[in-house]
Amino acid sequence: MLDTLLMALALMLVLEGLLPFLVPGFWRETFQKLAEIGDNQIRFIGLTSMLAGLLLLYLVK
Repeated sequence: MLDTLLMALALMLVLEGLLPFLVPGFWRETFQKLAEIGDNQIRFIGLTSMLAGLLLLYLVK
């Protein structure tokens, strides 16, 4: 199980690194816009992301 968790973490890091590697200007602009929005909006984005991930895991499993 630890192997699976580490592979998932490694895949997440690869996916997280794609955008800044491929289009750094777009990534920078997006990051600046995210820094300007409120905490509640950031929490909503995080919740939506987590729910989408859980749904995807459920559908794959």
